[in-house]
Amino acid sequence: MREVKLSKLSSQMTVLSMGVAAVLWSQAVSAAPAEDMPSTTLQTITVTANSSVRDKVQTDSVYIEDYTPAQQASHLSDFLNVVPGVTVGGTSAVNQRIRIRGLEDSNLKVTIDGARQEGKLFYHMGDITIDPDLLKQADVAVGNNSVTLGNDAIGGAVAFKTVDAVDLLKPGQRIGAKVHAGYASNNDELLTSTTVYAAPTDNVDLLAYYGKRDSDSGEDGNGRELFEDSKTESILLKAGAYIADDHHIGANFSQTEKKGIFPFRPDFPSRSEAPIPQQVKRDTYGIDYSFNPSNPLIDVDTNVYQTKTRILRDSDYINDPGFDFNAEVQTTGAKIQNTSDIATNVGTHKLISGIEHYKKESEMERDFVKTGSDEATNTSVYLEDQWRNGKLTLTPGVRYDRYKSPEFISGGKTYDNVVGALAASYEIAPLTQVFASYTQLFNGPDLSQTIFNSNGDKTYVNNDLKAEEGSNAEVGILTTLRDLTVAGDALQLSGKYFETDIENYIEFVRSGGTRVGLDCVTGQLGGECQGVINKDEDFKIKGVELAADYKMNNFSMGLSYSRARSEGEKTGYSIPSVTGSSSESGDKYMVNLAYAPTETTDIGWRSTYVASVKPNASENEIEKPSYNVHDIFMNYSPKQVDGLKATLGVYNLFDEAYASHSSRLNPIDDVATDFEKGRNIKASLTYQF
Repeated sequence: MREVKLSKLSSQMTVLSMGVAAVLWSQAVSAAPAEDMPSTTLQTITVTANSSVRDKVQTDSVYIEDYTPAQQASHLSDFLNVVPGVTVGGTSAVNQRIRIRGLEDSNLKVTIDGARQEGKLFYHMGDITIDPDLLKQADVAVGNNSVTLGNDAIGGAVAFKTVDAVDLLKPGQRIGAKVHAGYASNNDELLTSTTVYAAPTDNVDLLAYYGKRDSDSGEDGNGRELFEDSKTESILLKAGAYIADDHHIGANFSQTEKKGIFPFRPDFPSRSEAPIPQQVKRDTYGIDYSFNPSNPLIDVDTNVYQTKTRILRDSDYINDPGFDFNAEVQTTGAKIQNTSDIATNVGTHKLISGIEHYKKESEMERDFVKTGSDEATNTSVYLEDQWRNGKLTLTPGVRYDRYKSPEFISGGKTYDNVVGALAASYEIAPLTQVFASYTQLFNGPDLSQTIFNSNGDKTYVNNDLKAEEGSNAEVGILTTLRDLTVAGDALQLSGKYFETDIENYIEFVRSGGTRVGLDCVTGQLGGECQGVINKDEDFKIKGVELAADYKMNNFSMGLSYSRARSEGEKTGYSIPSVTGSSSESGDKYMVNLAYAPTETTDIGWRSTYVASVKPNASENEIEKPSYNVHDIFMNYSPKQVDGLKATLGVYNLFDEAYASHSSRLNPIDDVATDFEKGRNIKASLTYQF
């Protein structure tokens, strides 16, 4: 079957308004040139600059080496939570889940070195497997504001980038090494890693990394055990070469494998059920090629990749075969993109054109017998033009997607869809710009959760299933103020209001036990089959994200505020969530301070307050309680030993007992709540030579 649809541009963008300004420490999101930007030692949140105010405000990047909690991270929440609008749930690394504005990672485009991390494995575990020690940077698109993101990106995108040899080599250095050791007190976690990198010639660079992380069970703030006994190994291999100056080719392989004894359901880490051996593993292969001659019309980037994520469980450990499974998702894809810079009499154009194709496949085994498999493919082409004329910048874009859906979800239906986008910014005063954007959304039906693959057995295949569609609209202001109190200081303020509309929201309906499934023929509620359906109401997400940064000499200070709320047009209920408790999180406030008392020492403090929230999932929904967490940390780099750095941090300083609002949370049942770790003292030592 085939559905052909051309999305309609909204006749009117919603009137958007701004709230009170708040500040995110080191949020370098300004349209000013780099030399005019505040900077800090311990944290830099900035953007891969391309002179677009939209990109600078609506995309954040966390640079690992510049942010102490990221340097000591064992979980993605240790650094991604600093971005307004982003929360990461799950206490264990096997259960880390990214949410942007309440939308979980199945509605986000997540990549590692350009390789898409597609598919869903098991709703009691996470789908993103990577050790933060591999990373140099994480770029976050908060909301979908560009046609370049494409399918599976209704809520935005997260692009993880692993370290390269050129990031570590000193000027004139041919070969070097970096050794790193870290310890965390709460769960007796020990991390050791070694990176060797080289540039044997002027045109070739090589890197090899190996890391090992051993963890025991930790405790929450009330002393409850968070059961985990695991060992993690990570490998990263990279090679790159310049050919005839204009051409560069690279290859990479990364792997993270975590084995251990975990609860049946890792998002219930305190349950009394006996734990079992489990393994999560990700393998990613990639080849990239770029061609960048002196011609301004040609700047080509290409990547080809394959990534495979797997969960393997062995319940023979407790003599209960009912929980055995081997779930696997593999994604193979390629993307080619060209950027052209064109100067005309009426301004300049940055023209981005590209084509992308990927295939995602899932496979499920129980007791070593294959029970089901499915696949989906997507091909897309897109064109975006950033036109700048004086103080005005306009960025229109268009994208075409051809998506072939999974056989056992919607009968392999093919969806042809065209979406458009338009962004604008205007400099109303020196270093002050207002901006607005409107982007249409498209998301084809995803693979089913892999553990439920059964080749259609007890599954309602929805041949009438519609793709998710909608729009994301944002408006905001951005300003940089200089020389406020002393010469050379700077204050940045930025804020935006957004509204995201989602039509045909796709919901997975489980069956079995006390659950009400679907009729296997009609798809109506009240049967014994599982399957996916479109919700009979549209949803709207509204919110604000406000940030700024103050920098004066060796001191920086900031705050941030973010809020997102979803609501169904008929019931008023919030967007349903398969993982965790509900999609809603309380308003988040962050305070950050950084101070460098000497050339060798940096100290910092971070405070996070999340307000209580009562989601609108139903009239009986229980309120999620508020929490307040404080972290302090310090770096010391002695002059006597070049390349040596010691780091000490105390996280959750006051031993707060809490669960992230993006985690499994039940305020009246502690064993059904995924509590975060209590006080955790981390110490690490890095030597680079």
